[in-house]
Amino acid sequence: MSEIRYDIPINNMRDFFPKKIFLESAYFPRAGPEAILQLDKAQQHDTQILGEESLTLMADTKHDSQSHKPVTIREVAKQASVSMATVSRVLNGSNTVDPQLAERVHTAIEALKYEPNRAARALAGSRSALLGLLVSDIQNPFFMDLMRGVEEVSQENGYLLVICNTTEDPQKEAQYIKILAAESVAGAIIVPSRERLDALTILQGRNIPIVTVDRRVHDSSIDAVLVNNALAAKEATAHLIGNGYRRIGIITGPRSVTTANERILGYHQALQEAGIVYDDSLKYRGPFREETGERGIQRLLQVDPPLEAVLTANNRITVGALRALYASQKRVPADIAIVGFDEVRWAIPDLISITTVTQPAYELGRTAALRLLQNLRQPNLSRQEIILQHQLLVRASSQARPVRDILTDLT
Repeated sequence: MSEIRYDIPINNMRDFFPKKIFLESAYFPRAGPEAILQLDKAQQHDTQILGEESLTLMADTKHDSQSHKPVTIREVAKQASVSMATVSRVLNGSNTVDPQLAERVHTAIEALKYEPNRAARALAGSRSALLGLLVSDIQNPFFMDLMRGVEEVSQENGYLLVICNTTEDPQKEAQYIKILAAESVAGAIIVPSRERLDALTILQGRNIPIVTVDRRVHDSSIDAVLVNNALAAKEATAHLIGNGYRRIGIITGPRSVTTANERILGYHQALQEAGIVYDDSLKYRGPFREETGERGIQRLLQVDPPLEAVLTANNRITVGALRALYASQKRVPADIAIVGFDEVRWAIPDLISITTVTQPAYELGRTAALRLLQNLRQPNLSRQEIILQHQLLVRASSQARPVRDILTDLT
């Protein structure tokens, strides 16, 4: 399926849409024909159109291959020789339509390859057909898989999905939340940029159910779907310890994000249980980006006694760390061993196979969407935190340290 993309100045969106369905840099992953609507330049002179200030609207409509126009109810009615009201009743599942007429309508729908626009039908009634999904990094393959899980459940249950990329920006995140609330989405799934997210009270004030995924927020009433990050980091660190490494660093995300803090906690626990004294100089924090991995390695390589291994708290940090190790002519794992979080799908120096903690991103997305639908159908459900299983995949980047190196350290 393809998409209808409308590149419209934000200031003009309210005039363009009779029912306000718009978001800056939002994605509605449902199908329609390829088309780009560009406003007349004369209408754009007072508004700058930026790359992210556009709306992608995916309509749930089939299109005629000859005319490239959507098949309408009027055409179905004409094909079936019935009224538009009869077609509407058939689409809505009414049992008051004569079976012969209903059969003619279904035959016409199949012949014309017509599919109803669920959003338009829902907006005509009282139920919103939209679900909101806020992710922190749409470029990260982990979140791409998570989005796919959410989108498939949404589609299976007749909802359109609005996907907003917050880029870990709290102001952008708050803006999206306000817009979702103003548009009265049926529910929202959020990867929060920080543990304390005050903007969620806007959704709560409108009785819009919320599920956080991958991360928690500091609100005991909001459902969460995630993995046990502390346990995963503890197992990853213990794996390095078991392979003979003692000077183990960690490069993780900002203090405002629960996953970053929980992974630090697991790292601490593994060191403590192994009787290794924690060294704060072996810790580096920053955004979940490649630059953090690069700067972290540059910092950790200056520590004395020298670094032996490093735990990187997400896949983009891992990529940056590998680049910095390669630039510093450090071999993995001969000089520095590495264990990461989430699969690395980017090109990496020397094609090293990376030991990593894998999270079931697709299942996290599906589970969060299913939980949101439960809340929509049963609004008074008690709060639930759903923990899915992670897995430590051991590969070449963390292989056992040579015995001679261990003996050298002991002498």
